[in-house]
Amino acid sequence: MQLVVGRIGRAHGVRGDLFVEPFTDEPDNRFADGAVLETSDGQQVTVATSKWHSGRLVIHFVGVEDRTVAEGLRGLELTLDVDPDELPEDPDEYYDHQLVGMDVVCDGQVIGVISEIIHLPAQDLIAVKRDGLDEALIPFVSEFVPDVDVANKRMTITPPPGLLNEADAIVIREDDNAEV
Repeated sequence: MQLVVGRIGRAHGVRGDLFVEPFTDEPDNRFADGAVLETSDGQQVTVATSKWHSGRLVIHFVGVEDRTVAEGLRGLELTLDVDPDELPEDPDEYYDHQLVGMDVVCDGQVIGVISEIIHLPAQDLIAVKRDGLDEALIPFVSEFVPDVDVANKRMTITPPPGLLNEADAIVIREDDNAEV
């Protein structure tokens, strides 16, 4: 099973070092010296060294010896082969493959199926495919996702008004003069 563990950013310096945005809570393990990863364009890369610089992960891959070669890798996702039965150490963490295909339940009703997990710098989003409706994007935070049942492939959500249905949204107009 392929697990997306990061995305390559811009080059750092002239010797081929690259910033990497980790998509894992275990970056020191996933990007350890000697780790073999695959890029989204099918290349295999081996971590020569990794270090933290000003709070950002910097990696040097074997064979990437100058800035020009490094810039050619920019934007590629990094994946790692993992056992499909492997689980994260923290019980409140999940791998994408555990969530994709899971039923999403709101107010006791199945509203759709998770089609994708979107990793953003601030937080992850859950893309929910709904029959006959637009895809819904749910912030993957405990306030909106109180329960994830991996064994039964069900996620319970409690979205705020308007997140799933525009008719439920709170509308504020310029002519509303209500005082708080």
